[in-house]
Amino acid sequence: MRFDPMFIVYALPLLIVWVIYLRRRRRMEVESLAKHAAAAEAGLLEPASLHPEIDPGLCLGCGACVNACPEGDILGLIDGKAQLVEPSECIGHGACRASCPADAITLVFGTAKRGVDIPHVGSDFQTNVPGIFIAGELGGMGLIRNAIEQGRQAMESVRKLNDLGKADRYDVVIVGAGPSGFSASLAAVQHKLRYVTVEQDSFGGTVAHFPRGKVVMTAPWTLALIGKVNFREISKEKLLEFWNGILKKTPLKINYGENVSAITRVGDNFEVKTSKTVYPTRAVLLTIGRRGTPRKLNVPGEDLNKVVYRLIDPEQYRGQHVLVVGGGDSALEAAHTIADQPGTTVTLSHRSEGFSRAKMKNREKVDAAEKSGRLKVVLQSEIKRIGPDDVEIAQKGQAPLTIPNNAVIICAGGILPNAFLKSVGIEVETKYGTA
Repeated sequence: MRFDPMFIVYALPLLIVWVIYLRRRRRMEVESLAKHAAAAEAGLLEPASLHPEIDPGLCLGCGACVNACPEGDILGLIDGKAQLVEPSECIGHGACRASCPADAITLVFGTAKRGVDIPHVGSDFQTNVPGIFIAGELGGMGLIRNAIEQGRQAMESVRKLNDLGKADRYDVVIVGAGPSGFSASLAAVQHKLRYVTVEQDSFGGTVAHFPRGKVVMTAPWTLALIGKVNFREISKEKLLEFWNGILKKTPLKINYGENVSAITRVGDNFEVKTSKTVYPTRAVLLTIGRRGTPRKLNVPGEDLNKVVYRLIDPEQYRGQHVLVVGGGDSALEAAHTIADQPGTTVTLSHRSEGFSRAKMKNREKVDAAEKSGRLKVVLQSEIKRIGPDDVEIAQKGQAPLTIPNNAVIICAGGILPNAFLKSVGIEVETKYGTA
């Protein structure tokens, strides 16, 4: 048998490429195993909300999902299959599912251990109550880009309803002016629907309540009347400035200071009662946040003026004794940003033994602030009393701690407005790792 020297010419480059590929795959797997082990040791294996569930029987191990994730190394390859290696960092972009060539990824809410309450919402964003729609954070889509897309898409469904365009009622009442409500309102203008948008607080929803200077990570999205917007990383202030610029350029109107107290069905239509009036309407789109009412501690002194439930501007606490309560990202962000202010003394109290719900970058910043002496962390603790000039903290296995205090920020999450949803007739399901 005659040997063809051209075989070496063609085969050798392919062999080199294959060896490089195998080495790269092995390096990726070692890194993924290390990240997953670190997450497990820190107790960070529970995703916050929407996240991918990967079917190992369908997964090809191609790594397309790993490369598609815009948040970094959330996914990795272990034993030749894709796996969540930093689950708590996942914020539900969904780019992994779109990139998978084998349809091996399903986006789900909750896990077998931790359920997530989600209102019943169909693929057209309509709830089990025909004519009432939900988009954005209330439906589990807190990511800015997803909320904006859902608001626009929900309005596409609303405009397909029958019996629109009546002079004696609105086509749709949009409740909330956060990212989803803003997007839906623009779409209502574009489709020439008779609409009204009501907002009980301020324009921007959750984004408006982010701490000053917070950098928002997002992805390209499309706004009705505007087109595609290609922001990847932008500060809270710049994003709100951009949105406010759109408000000035378009005929969009928002009624501020109106709180919705009831939604009543009238035949195939509805009446939306607010703190100012009653709106007859064919449809309702709820774009309110999941936080609902801030969760309170129910301790003596919580009604003092110095107690708040979110951080807006760290600089206002300069030179003060501040207590932050909570163990999630909002609590840790508040604690380490206030600790950066000159002359400030900060105490972070959390009832658990670790910050299992917080992102690694926030835990690292809290660790750095604690090591520098700018921040005191008190784990396995509860607030017993809030006084005008001090607070009392009970810590497991320790004597009660009383410290000077000028301000308290409680970041204990919020209570889903289940009572309101139930009054409207909307069903709420607890998801345990299901779509």
